[in-house]
Amino acid sequence: MSYLDTQRRHLRLSILLILKDAPQYRCNDSILRDTLQPFGFDPSRDQVRGELTWLAEQNLVEVSEAGKLLVAKATQHGVDVAAGRARHPDVQRPGA
Repeated sequence: MSYLDTQRRHLRLSILLILKDAPQYRCNDSILRDTLQPFGFDPSRDQVRGELTWLAEQNLVEVSEAGKLLVAKATQHGVDVAAGRARHPDVQRPGA
């Protein structure tokens, strides 16, 4: 697995962890971008949007538009992956 693949898996987990702790499991792409920085990421908004689209294709989040923002809401499966109760091969498992 390449460095970029590993980084992507960790970024996806970080997004799911943020959504798991957000009110109603929901957050917009702008806030997600800012709250990923304490996780050690500094993604572009386009990168966050690309990962949200990928997570939606995997049924880990639902994405809707609110003006110029994308709003992501974690699905139950996405919350389970973030909590380590379920697995996805392209999302990093959370640590102990």
